[in-house]
Amino acid sequence: MLKLPGFGPEHVTVDGKGYVLTGLADGRIVRVGPAGDTEVIADTGGRPLGLEPYGDDALVVCDAERGLLRVPLSGSADVEVLCDTVAGERLVFCSCPAVASDGTIYFSQSSRRFDLAHYKGDLLEHSSTGRVMRYSGKTVDVVADGLNFANGVLLAPDGSTLDVAETGAYQITRIQLSGARSGQTSVLAGSLPGFPDNLTAGPDGLTWIGMASPRDALLDFLLPRAPWLRSAVWAVPDRLQPKPKNMAWALAIDATGAVVHDLRGWDVGYHEVTAVCVHDGKLYLASIDAGTLAVADLPETTTQR
Repeated sequence: MLKLPGFGPEHVTVDGKGYVLTGLADGRIVRVGPAGDTEVIADTGGRPLGLEPYGDDALVVCDAERGLLRVPLSGSADVEVLCDTVAGERLVFCSCPAVASDGTIYFSQSSRRFDLAHYKGDLLEHSSTGRVMRYSGKTVDVVADGLNFANGVLLAPDGSTLDVAETGAYQITRIQLSGARSGQTSVLAGSLPGFPDNLTAGPDGLTWIGMASPRDALLDFLLPRAPWLRSAVWAVPDRLQPKPKNMAWALAIDATGAVVHDLRGWDVGYHEVTAVCVHDGKLYLASIDAGTLAVADLPETTTQR
């Protein structure tokens, strides 16, 4: 475990100098060195979720409270708000970004009905108001809409497709960004055994998925039921609502969506893994419900399914 100076590292990434970066619940962005030493490099003034290197000296950050941000790594400039409204509507629950080679930013919004503090409401009601948008300079357009809790996003190396985790649908969805099928979606990996969260690129072309929790029997029961019944469950006391299980979990899939690695650890002192990142032969795991990053050995790639 790598202890952090705060709580709630929801995402984890690596900058161009090989430092691990994560964001905390109080708004701070933290750099983690090779020996586990930490340094606060910025404060978004909100709640950072997904983050991605943006050139050599900045991050682009999805902040659940402030929208899409540019955060300098040097500390010599202020945090810049790139987008906090879309078509006049305040951007709530901005979730995860992906940066294209030309600087275009794709980013997800998990829900238009619920904020981060009430995320369970969206999973229970299946509002399908998640979406993926594209920011280019001063313009924002919607790439895909009607998604079930849009979460982590990952661009193909050639920029032709973008994968998004639909947490509420237990699947990874692929969005075409070019060609005759631009804007169309298809299921890359469906009927996953748990809730997929953030996506990161790993070696050998694999996509690593932070798995927040196994599927919940109550949620599976409610999925095809009437909306009023799902809303009624959201209204019951928190102690009676579905909760993440005590498991640390990461999946890796290949370009066809087939599972290559399925790593699970019950009762290991870490749970609700929201992101996993490969760096220097290790897996760095983040959790929105922890004060540490967890580190594990990177398994060898095999053909196991």
